[in-house]
Amino acid sequence: MREDRPTLTVAIVGFGTVGQSVARIICDGEHPSLRLSHICNRQIERKRVGWVPSSVVWTEDYGDILAADIDVVVETLGGLDPAREWIQNALTAGKSVVTANKQVIAHHGPELDLIAASNGQSLRFEAAVAGGIPIIQGLQEGLAGDSLFRVLGILNGTCNYILTRMETDGASFSAALEEAQLLGFAEADPTADVDGYDAQAKLAILATVGLDRPVDVTHIPLRTIRTVEAVDFVYAARLGCTIRQVSRVEALPEASGVLASVQPALVPRASMLARVEGSQNIVIVEGRFGGETAFSGFGAGGEPTACAVVSDLEAIARRGPRGSYPNAVSDAPSPALSAVVSDFVAPHYVRCVVADRPGIIAALAGVFSHYEINVDSVLQEPGWDKHELPTVITLESCDSAMMERAVRELAGFDFHVRPPLWMPVLATGDTG
Repeated sequence: MREDRPTLTVAIVGFGTVGQSVARIICDGEHPSLRLSHICNRQIERKRVGWVPSSVVWTEDYGDILAADIDVVVETLGGLDPAREWIQNALTAGKSVVTANKQVIAHHGPELDLIAASNGQSLRFEAAVAGGIPIIQGLQEGLAGDSLFRVLGILNGTCNYILTRMETDGASFSAALEEAQLLGFAEADPTADVDGYDAQAKLAILATVGLDRPVDVTHIPLRTIRTVEAVDFVYAARLGCTIRQVSRVEALPEASGVLASVQPALVPRASMLARVEGSQNIVIVEGRFGGETAFSGFGAGGEPTACAVVSDLEAIARRGPRGSYPNAVSDAPSPALSAVVSDFVAPHYVRCVVADRPGIIAALAGVFSHYEINVDSVLQEPGWDKHELPTVITLESCDSAMMERAVRELAGFDFHVRPPLWMPVLATGDTG
């Protein structure tokens, strides 16, 4: 930004829910250091609104944004392409970028930050992780004095809404998903949310920013929440737990990689994860000196996400361009990626829905015995149809890779009505 310019000029690229919310915040007069100058979107005539000042230039041509005298480009397109290329073009054209794009930052963040540093610009992305929760700034500044080694949390509000609706009202997964879509929490295609890709990208960003352990986002293992049923909450309650989509990454000793995963899990009722309901998010970080610190709030939605975008804009207005990744300098090589380890040890929950007959429990126990996995308990709630009988087995702590092999073998029995479901059971100390 030029020193003789009293305000930061801003262009918004992508005028959907988040882009419009950013524009409203800038235009309401509460941020005199920011001035909206351009809006870029396809089929721009459909997007024009009367509350945007007449001085704002509307365009469908991104080249107009690159050619204009603009300080910062706000990118709210979403997706990898063309967003990644457009962010790079803005940085090389001498414009800082603020983005809410988790996929671009997860896949290309460190390299884009180096491009920003090479051009004396800033790449900021507070809105890419946990919406309105200031987790990126919290990690970079609030906890800069600590040595962080673990991050876990609930990073997807759509999944959390669905699971809490299943828990509180006994709704089916499909009914809870449909409700989430009607309320605008879930997209028409919910794959990114319910199958874990959204949380996977956010976790990769947190591994890099929080632990200084960049990872290949595609190497973080995922498991969907689609297979969780309302009955699982009945059994989870008997075990003093609930069910959440849990994202976690932990730095392994001597820079040997990270343990990471995104999957549904049983979490104790006493934990902080269990108390986060509806579309809210929580991020819990643990450091060598400061112990656990939790950040929680609304992790999705136009206004919370826009607040994070505008906070990044204000940071640039106050401090000027600066990088967002640890140790980013213009002539640094691309950071080496940490290996992702997916294997962990924990107690496990296995739910089978079976057509009841003698010998089923013995057959299941035999498989676990073969893999040297100890059975802790067998649970069967009364009153269920014997043709679709939920049967739950809890297991003592065991290796997750061995658990997965055992469940694959279990699935081969002909008494299953549906494929078995297995989830880890997290200890209170592992869940905040």
